[in-house]
Amino acid sequence: NRVLGVHEYAPSSIKQAVNGYGGATKDQMQKMVKMLLGQKYVSETDAADALAIAICHINNSMPASACHRGASSVR
Repeated sequence: NRVLGVHEYAPSSIKQAVNGYGGATKDQMQKMVKMLLGQKYVSETDAADALAIAICHINNSMPASACHRGASSVR
């Protein structure tokens, strides 16, 4: 069995990591997620949110990431 870590990110940190601006709107976030992933559209707002969190988490593994500064880790 593997133990998986649980990570939590503030909304402004996710927005900063994906869009470069911590106050981005939902529409701006959806457009950036689509652009970053090379998709024509993301069908659901919740899907775009989940993908944005995944992008933030991937960025979190890089030391200079904007998301890294706003992240807290729970184990």
